[in-house]
Amino acid sequence: MTENQRGRHRSSDKEGKKTIALLKSVPGVTAVVIGRSYGGKSLGRDRATGDFKLQSKVRGGFKGVLQTSRGIQEIFVQVIEGMEEEVGEAIRGKF
Repeated sequence: MTENQRGRHRSSDKEGKKTIALLKSVPGVTAVVIGRSYGGKSLGRDRATGDFKLQSKVRGGFKGVLQTSRGIQEIFVQVIEGMEEEVGEAIRGKF
């Protein structure tokens, strides 16, 4: 997947871009794909813009949601095969 092909939506807000860059910097992560956006939704009262919540392990990586200033965005984190546990622990440690 090339740098310009990031899923249905191609951008996020300022804090979301920082979070995506942080996710990409985790060893074992090969791509971060932005999925659907849901306006007006929230990860919870104690969550700030840019927070990321890892939801589930799926084939090829992890699904999660990103809190943006406008709502939430679905995120897929693609991982090198065999490194799922290490990457999952690293992401949970950062968020």
